[in-house]
Amino acid sequence: MAQGVVYVGSFDGNVYALSTNNGVLLWKYTTGALVESSPAVANGVVYIGSDDSKVYALNAGTGALRWKYPTGGAVYSSPAVANGVVYVGSGDRNVYALNAGTGALRWKYPTDGRVFSSPAVTHGVVYVGSEDGNVYALNADTGALLWKYTTDALLEAPPAVANGVVCIGSFDGTVYALNASTGALLWEYQTGGSSPAVANGVVYVGWEDGVYAFGLTSSDAPALPERPDPQTLSPDLSLPVSRPSAILPATDD
Repeated sequence: MAQGVVYVGSFDGNVYALSTNNGVLLWKYTTGALVESSPAVANGVVYIGSDDSKVYALNAGTGALRWKYPTGGAVYSSPAVANGVVYVGSGDRNVYALNAGTGALRWKYPTDGRVFSSPAVTHGVVYVGSEDGNVYALNADTGALLWKYTTDALLEAPPAVANGVVCIGSFDGTVYALNASTGALLWEYQTGGSSPAVANGVVYVGWEDGVYAFGLTSSDAPALPERPDPQTLSPDLSLPVSRPSAILPATDD
């Protein structure tokens, strides 16, 4: 969302721009396949990927095509834009850096798995996960590998970076916290492969059994209790019951 407009991709292959005031369609742009990528908006341009293997740059006001760049695989990854460069992963196993104004290739870095994770860019470093199970830290200017950390399963969730810590969820069911400069493991916790969010020094991760909150670094991470056995839980009948603020009728839909 930017300047009173919501930008969104759809499985019908279109990118839509809608007014935040009333939902009126302002424009739509048709790609060659369904759109699973989320858009990034910077300097009046919408950047988004499509399963047709292309990265698109669209005029945010009109939807007119500025440029498109063909990769070798579906672009599920959501672009990140920093310092005039668009960073994005592709199903062809590469991480791409493209000139934000022209779409020209700056560099690409090959991994050993599809890159559906969305990059995070901060302090001149691109952090991204791959289905090869590695978290990569790449020089934002050159694409040179700074470090990588290997997990036990594929990575599709985007990393969250704050205060020198990279947090990412893996399909091995673990959330990892890594030193952003070295890739050293700070802590790990078994929850699920969800995408973490960081706010005010706290890491939040949702999973099927609830929401977890962790200290960002190992020094301030609280010792978490073991999960209780659901069969031992019982409701507290002494708690007051609140009345519903509204009751909606059932529909046939």
